[in-house]
Amino acid sequence: MKATAKQKIRKAATQATSWLSGRTAVMALMTLLSLLWFVVDWCADTTFRAMSDWMLWSVNLTAALVLLTPWMLSRRVWAQVLTVTLLDLLLLANLIYNRTYLTAIPYDSYAIASNMADFTSSVTGSLRLLDLGFLVILIGGAIWASRLPRPTGKRRLAPWLTWTAVMAAVSAVGIMARGGFYKAYDTLIQSCYYYTAGVPTYTVGGHILYTALDARRSGAALSPADSAAVRDWLAEHRALTLPAADSAAAPARQNLVLIICESLESWPIGARVDGKEVTPFLNSLIADSTTFYAPNMLTQVAAGHSIDAQLMFTTGLLPAVNGIYSMKYPQHEYPSLNKALAADRDARSLLFMSDKLITWNQGVIARSFGYDSILYRDNWHLDETIDRHLTDGSFLRQSVDAVRQGNLWAEGSPAMLTFITYTGHFPFILNKEQQDPAFDLSGAPLPPRLRDYLADVHYVDAQLRTVVDYLRSRSDYDRTAVVIVGDHQALGNERDALRRHSREAAALVSAGQYTPFIVLNAPKPGRNDRTFGQADVYPTLLDILGLRGAPLPRWLAGSPTPALWRGLGWSIFSDAHPGVAYSTVPHQAEGDTARVAATVLRHLSGARRISDRIITHNLLAR
Repeated sequence: MKATAKQKIRKAATQATSWLSGRTAVMALMTLLSLLWFVVDWCADTTFRAMSDWMLWSVNLTAALVLLTPWMLSRRVWAQVLTVTLLDLLLLANLIYNRTYLTAIPYDSYAIASNMADFTSSVTGSLRLLDLGFLVILIGGAIWASRLPRPTGKRRLAPWLTWTAVMAAVSAVGIMARGGFYKAYDTLIQSCYYYTAGVPTYTVGGHILYTALDARRSGAALSPADSAAVRDWLAEHRALTLPAADSAAAPARQNLVLIICESLESWPIGARVDGKEVTPFLNSLIADSTTFYAPNMLTQVAAGHSIDAQLMFTTGLLPAVNGIYSMKYPQHEYPSLNKALAADRDARSLLFMSDKLITWNQGVIARSFGYDSILYRDNWHLDETIDRHLTDGSFLRQSVDAVRQGNLWAEGSPAMLTFITYTGHFPFILNKEQQDPAFDLSGAPLPPRLRDYLADVHYVDAQLRTVVDYLRSRSDYDRTAVVIVGDHQALGNERDALRRHSREAAALVSAGQYTPFIVLNAPKPGRNDRTFGQADVYPTLLDILGLRGAPLPRWLAGSPTPALWRGLGWSIFSDAHPGVAYSTVPHQAEGDTARVAATVLRHLSGARRISDRIITHNLLAR
């Protein structure tokens, strides 16, 4: 009797998949489920949009077949279990990194993985219950496979190799139809809604490949078209940012003291919880008639987070598109406030930090910015620590003592001092000694993470008095601008969940990622509630200090007329500021966009790409 077409198809399918049985099937399933659990875990923190793309399933199935190699060649359960264990550790590391930095680990950051030893509490604090799925899949697969009989007979590698080749071909054709791998991944990166979809769709391996390709492209010679794009954008920016701020309306300040507070957002400032002020000291400073306050400073940091904030505040550049500038381009030319102050009034600049110099390559990049001296972890007595880091209270107290006793800044002489705090770092842990008994929020209808953050902010707020009181005691205080800023948002991808916890939490926590910009002894005091970006800090500080900016290289100026580098933002004091800024993750405009011309929005949208070309090709080197 002749077999029907249906029977023939069934027989062919059975033969094609007959190799996938017993322990082989379990090992393959364990590997695939680990990859797919990462997809679920990642999307739970971001968006599940990626799972609607057939490419995600094709690429992950291909990856699972490739990762099955140890089992197929050895038939040893331990070999595949070891492979999946290493895979799980890699995937989990990227999940933890994403929960803090809102991106997967850049390829060049794996070389500095040892730095994580100083951030143990941040790592453990980023773990989620969902992460246990990796352990369940691994243990379940190992036990299940061990209870099945060992395979006998000749290894059947041909069917596995065939399936791997077929799936790889399907994925490759799909990727080529999207313009090739780089374009396909880059399109997701630049999308408002799919910017986090690249990692689950193309796996962590795809992300590493993309960042490596991007670095290679960045390292290539700047094309004439890219050169023209940078010149044209800068020329357009000069036209749009005119008229400049009326900095002549008040005397410029001689000195700058910049206090960068770890993870300080704007919404706790002025807030009360259970009738208690969260930031009583900052509230008093903002109420002063000589203070300027802008609460809606949009976070624009990228993978470098804190070091990206320093880049924007100090140089006016936006973060590199991929990778971390301080690791990849630490010795490039950066026109900075430090250098401008030194050139204009022979000012010294000092950096105070409680971290190690190797963290984010801080020691090298600080020298590139033009800091004359750096006081860091090795300079301090570690008398009060949280998770092996000096508390802000001890750090600021010792810093002020060093300035007062060490004659680092003689009264009357121009200077720039930068203080970088740490205690506000996730997961917002305080020792009992640092907790204020009068600020007990245990009865507040807020989730524990939010109560911890508020207690942290309350503590840091109190410690800022040490620096401010010292500065006010100096005879040159009236010539000193004291700027207090947050380096980046604090709540990461927990923000929405925290706001959903209760009506009180939703009313308290801002939906957007905004940090404060506070200027004490401001030439133009007041308050401005419009939306600004962190890149706007640099040109604003130039105006406060009465500085014009650094000369641009003549070829970059685009005309025989000398042009100045004033960063990629607007001065907050300028009437030309659009009241809009672009966030980094996601890449979207925030603020009153309805009042802004489409040409200005397009210009703002392109700023980070221009900055990336400037940084990677060292275009500001004269």
